[in-house]
Amino acid sequence: GSTAAPLPEEDCMKLNPSFLGIALRSLLAIDLWASKRLGVCAGEDSAWGSARPLMKVIEVSGHGIPWLLGTFCGLCQSDSSAAREVLLNLLFALLLDLVLVAVVKGLVKRRRPTHNKMDMFVTISVDKYSFPSGHATRAALVCRFILRHLVLAVPLRVLVVLWALIVSISRVMLGRHNMTDVLFGLLLGYALYSVVEYCWLSPLSAPALFALW
Repeated sequence: GSTAAPLPEEDCMKLNPSFLGIALRSLLAIDLWASKRLGVCAGEDSAWGSARPLMKVIEVSGHGIPWLLGTFCGLCQSDSSAAREVLLNLLFALLLDLVLVAVVKGLVKRRRPTHNKMDMFVTISVDKYSFPSGHATRAALVCRFILRHLVLAVPLRVLVVLWALIVSISRVMLGRHNMTDVLFGLLLGYALYSVVEYCWLSPLSAPALFALW
């Protein structure tokens, strides 16, 4: 009898998926399932819907606009050269964080969870995407920055770390992000601080910036 024509290469790949492909799809399915189960504050009728207002307050505490405005106001009012140097670098770190997260979101274009309510505080066009979590990235970055450059008592240092963790966890609880969005955001923010330290702005390395203040 006549022999069947061979399948196109792409069809063969679909019939024989690689182990890596199967593993990635399985992890994605687990991520989506677990994120939906943990979205207990995603709506008023959710399991922990009564805690949603508190979660939204925590959301604002990790938003970029309050941090940018607060840092800029502190920079304008500071009369200490050392404080101005720290605040200027914090402002640089926050701006770098916003740009990097926006670029990654625009490249990956992962949609937010289907159970998310788009009632977030001050969003821009790229915020329709969820990977990575900008709040988690900012929380990790600010946490490392504060612990490194502010002299705080141990209880306050613990509170800073707890704040970063609570902000990150709240993103999944509110249904804003999947777990992998938050985990990658934390790793990105942690690594981004190292970049800020490497590019640290000082009166010697950036005299023109410090001349403005």
